[in-house]
Amino acid sequence: MVVVHRVFRRESGLMPRFVRAVPEGDTARAAEIAEHYLDYAEGLHHHSAEDELVWPLLLSRVRLERDMVVRMEDQHGRIAETLTRIAEVLPEWRRTASKGAGEKLAIAMEEHRTALVEHLDDEERYVLALVAEHMSVAEWEAVGARAVEQIPRKKLLLSMGAILEETTHEERGFFLGKLPAVARLLWRTVGRRRYAKQVSRLRGPLAA
Repeated sequence: MVVVHRVFRRESGLMPRFVRAVPEGDTARAAEIAEHYLDYAEGLHHHSAEDELVWPLLLSRVRLERDMVVRMEDQHGRIAETLTRIAEVLPEWRRTASKGAGEKLAIAMEEHRTALVEHLDDEERYVLALVAEHMSVAEWEAVGARAVEQIPRKKLLLSMGAILEETTHEERGFFLGKLPAVARLLWRTVGRRRYAKQVSRLRGPLAA
């Protein structure tokens, strides 16, 4: 969970910068960034599978403080509101790539990141300790398996790249060790190069 959270922190921070860096009227670049955002939002939705599998178990086994449950629910609500706001302003910017629409979108994305990071911080601070104490290894691995199942097959290698970018050497070994031998081979021969190309294409204008 912690490593995946790093990915969401990174991408939610990059997104407003991507939008502001798009030249006025460059609709081709705007479409590319919009598609990247939609992939991010889809990944965030899959991440919510943790809530479907983790919270019911914890609530059945632990007497949680009501304040914590309400806080988490409120955070989910705020995150959903920010995603709705982005969905409202994204189409106009994608169509026109105007600086005015881009600034509205970038501000909405910054508001989303603020709400998201608060929630991720609380999950790591409060929820993981409860998971470690009250969920079995098999139950926790089922959460990860559910998230992987929801990733479209054509995006699995890029998703793996996004995760591995945020890992330490030890964490990288852990993630790769969970993959079948064929998947590890695909990552080394195809996925790593494909992910590096995507990163260069997306982030190149920021460096320039």
